[in-house]
Amino acid sequence: MKKLFTAAGAALAITIFAVSSSFAQATATATASATIVTPISISKTVDINFGNVAVTGTAGTVVLAPAGTRTATGGITLPAVTGTVAAASFTVTGQGAYTYSITLPSSALTISSGGNSMTVDTFTSTPSSTGTLSAGTQTVNVGATLNVAASQAAGTYISATPFSVTVNYN
Repeated sequence: MKKLFTAAGAALAITIFAVSSSFAQATATATASATIVTPISISKTVDINFGNVAVTGTAGTVVLAPAGTRTATGGITLPAVTGTVAAASFTVTGQGAYTYSITLPSSALTISSGGNSMTVDTFTSTPSSTGTLSAGTQTVNVGATLNVAASQAAGTYISATPFSVTVNYN
């Protein structure tokens, strides 16, 4: 009988241990998902052009706003025959209603004609630092400042390398 009670006690202990072990753990499940969005892209539609500029013996600047208007400082005048004046224009495309950041050049761009050169800097844009892709597209216009030396030589000045505008989803 003693063996029977010992065996029954051992079986009961094993059963209690097994039952309490099964209540000591819990399991939950989760699923994985991802949403692929349309890649953001930018393409140039118009190059920047400061138009015709006249210079005296005093240095100055031509500020071309993103809206395509220009103002002169110092010894610079803007002739009535303007030539082609245009802010740079870019088309940004991507996922509709997303916002994105705009990064403009931080260093000066050199434009040259023969052995003469000028610099273009202080790039600005509309929109300025963040855009929104209404219906998946937006136009970014970029202006800058042309730095003209005193008695700058006549000629058509062009950059040997283009400048970059970078966009990235926020």
